[in-house]
Amino acid sequence: MADTRAASHDEPGKTHFADARPSEDGRPVAGNGKRVVLVNGIPASGKSTVAVELSKHTGWLHLSLDGIKNPFLQLIDGVDRAFNRVLGRASYQAIWSIVADAPPGSTFIIDAWFGFQPKEVLRNYLLQANVTRLAEVWCDISGELAAERYLARLDQRLPGHPGKEYVPELIALANRAEPMAFGPVYLARQNQFVDINALNDWIAQVFESPVDINKPA
Repeated sequence: MADTRAASHDEPGKTHFADARPSEDGRPVAGNGKRVVLVNGIPASGKSTVAVELSKHTGWLHLSLDGIKNPFLQLIDGVDRAFNRVLGRASYQAIWSIVADAPPGSTFIIDAWFGFQPKEVLRNYLLQANVTRLAEVWCDISGELAAERYLARLDQRLPGHPGKEYVPELIALANRAEPMAFGPVYLARQNQFVDINALNDWIAQVFESPVDINKPA
């Protein structure tokens, strides 16, 4: 079982680049391999808010499943839920292709509900992309709060996304969903303030050591 640790939310934070060497333009890079922060959670769990703030704080590139998929939903008419899932899998593949093609030393923040695909799919993508440092932020939320958030932004969602009929399924999902846990996991409770400084400090500590992706989660 992967190590699961949560940093104190009242600790001061600093931006760290663990195990780094200076690049020609002065920006730190990580030696060999790549570093990835998985911001994981069910729909409406606050993933994007955490990922965007973390990206602003660190300067690391933020890739999101919806960010890749939504342009297709804007341009393709008549997308039903089955086709939406196909677009989701294609967008997932596109994200990991970007990571795989990036140079060694790159760092990414990836924002998605990773549980929509089997764990082995993620493991294979991590291995193919040569990810050697991995941290996961689990956006923990109750079914009731997730449902409330989901309903509140229905009018902002593009056609092709499930509607209000999805809410009972979302509540049930919240009760059984769990992190991928291929590496250390940070618990970001959505009924509490998430301290980005403390989260960044925790990620820096996690990135000090490589992760064994092949180790059973």
